[in-house]
Amino acid sequence: MTYFLLAQPDSVLRATGMRTVFADAESAAAAGTLVVGALPFDMREPVALWEPEWSAHTAGPWQPAAVPALPAMRVVAELPSGASHVARVASLVDQLRDPGCALEKVVAARSMVVAADEPLEPEVVAAHLLTARPNAHVYAVDLAAAGQAGVFVLGATPEVLVTRRGNQVSLHPLAGTLPRLADPVADVAQSQELLNSKKNQAEHGYVIDWIRSRLTPLCSSLSIPDEPVLMQTESVWHLTTPITGTLADPAPTALDLAIALHPTPAVNGTPFAEAREAIVAEEQRGFYGGAVGWCDASGDGEWVVAIRGGELSADRRTLRATAGGGIVADSDPAVELAETTAKFATLLGALACPVPTDGPTC
Repeated sequence: MTYFLLAQPDSVLRATGMRTVFADAESAAAAGTLVVGALPFDMREPVALWEPEWSAHTAGPWQPAAVPALPAMRVVAELPSGASHVARVASLVDQLRDPGCALEKVVAARSMVVAADEPLEPEVVAAHLLTARPNAHVYAVDLAAAGQAGVFVLGATPEVLVTRRGNQVSLHPLAGTLPRLADPVADVAQSQELLNSKKNQAEHGYVIDWIRSRLTPLCSSLSIPDEPVLMQTESVWHLTTPITGTLADPAPTALDLAIALHPTPAVNGTPFAEAREAIVAEEQRGFYGGAVGWCDASGDGEWVVAIRGGELSADRRTLRATAGGGIVADSDPAVELAETTAKFATLLGALACPVPTDGPTC
């Protein structure tokens, strides 16, 4: 059985077995061997990092030999409901508008619980995600190393947290989102609205400022464009900024870089500690908003942001999908709800389970 799968448009890393399980991210980064796995959203919680017994890293896209049909699935719960999420966002907006509030941005998330008629196989789910989202970074990771035997985190994320090749580092952070529209003309207008949105530009700016502050001490040179550009997925438009840098000597490993950067304001908020505490007071994120990836013996590696996905239960009958959005003082609660609904479509749409908009029914 595959314990770790990261299928990207240009490469696939697959690993099985667990030779060594690491108690924390820092010891994994110092191991000097291939490390695979996942980081939770809250780094105070157990990590799922290990040295595999076997691995294969191949160039080119993943091409599954077969993609078996999935069992019927239905949404059985929304946590919280759409109305409760709107109320939470409205409350956060009120807080953020208070001149005495330390918070500037908080990422608020909600979940949908999907029940399957038959057990789901993680790799089959991943294959369906790849078929539906061929340009995404598809992941499936066993969480046994974090003490959750049989539970998998899986999804199809558009976002790379960090890549290291030798002394070169690159990132493509995403922040600022609007749903895609069916009408092509309206969809183009939607993309331009996003690009010109002061609210979304500000939300994106928090992420870039964080990355700049974290990478500047680690790099001898760092290139960050002044303005973001548009990126599209099947479901949403994003603002993104391509960032590159040359690491100072001695260069930190890819896992060191992931630890330094994670979680960015794109999944957390700003200021860091205040946003994190506001989130954990309301949510049990687990590995949603975490990071999935690998780091080899030379320190090279790649970590992606664990979004557009969910956690598959040990009995393989329940999938909890989670989606969120960045809340700032100018946020519109109804628009924020629509953004999470669009993001749910990445996972649930690939599983032929329509996203409910007015109740938990498929």
